Order: sequence, then C-alpha cells, then structure tokens
Amino acid sequence: QVQLVESGGGLVQAGDSLRLSCAASGRTFSTMAWFRQAPGKEREFVAAIKWTNDNIDYAESVKGRFTVSRDNAKNTVYLQMNSLKPEDTAVYYCAVARNLVIVTTRQGYEYWGQGTQVTVSS
Repeated sequence: QVQLVESGGGLVQAGDSLRLSCAASGRTFSTMAWFRQAPGKEREFVAAIKWTNDNIDYAESVKGRFTVSRDNAKNTVYLQMNSLKPEDTAVYYCAVARNLVIVTTRQGYEYWGQGTQVTVSS
C-alpha cells in the first residue's frame, strides 16, 4: 500500500521558517505535491515537483517564500517555508499522482498523507 508521512509542522511567529518533509513508500508516482487546508476553507494547492526531473509549480500566494525539493534516495519531498505569515496557518498535506504533467487540483491526486499542522502567530 502507498503510505505518505508528513512531518516538520509546528507553532512559529510571523517571519519565521519551517521545513516540512514527506516520506513516501509502497509505489512510485510521477508527481508529488503539497496542499494545505485552513479551518472552514477548501484544500488548496501549494507546490508540486516531478519525481524524475526539475519541473516545479507554485501557488501564487507562496512564490518567493516557499521552495519545494526532493531526495530520490530517501523517497522524500521537502517544503522549505520562509517568511511565514498568519495566512499560512493550515494543515499541510502531501499527495502523489501519476500525471505526466503537474496538476493543481485536489481531484488530480490519488493518495494523501495525514497532514501536519502549521500555525503562524502574528
């Protein structure tokens, strides 16, 4: 079975940084992505990276602040989050898809982790 395990969340102040990790096991997929969901809001796309090349996509709200990267040897994808804002507060999820191109919709991803909480205080 496919398993995705997120880690690295926590409570920080505005302007601080966090690094999230997502370790995958069970199967290989073309795309690995990060989504987030705040209370009362829909789950939204944050960033994605292709497993075998450097194709990357970011949501406009995080461009210039967040960086996604991968470590193939560890089957792990990272999300470096800098200059955090209270608006970034959410549960962050990793997800995988078979799509050959990066997609940004929740429906485009097949497997999801349990999420890790990120809370940014003002």
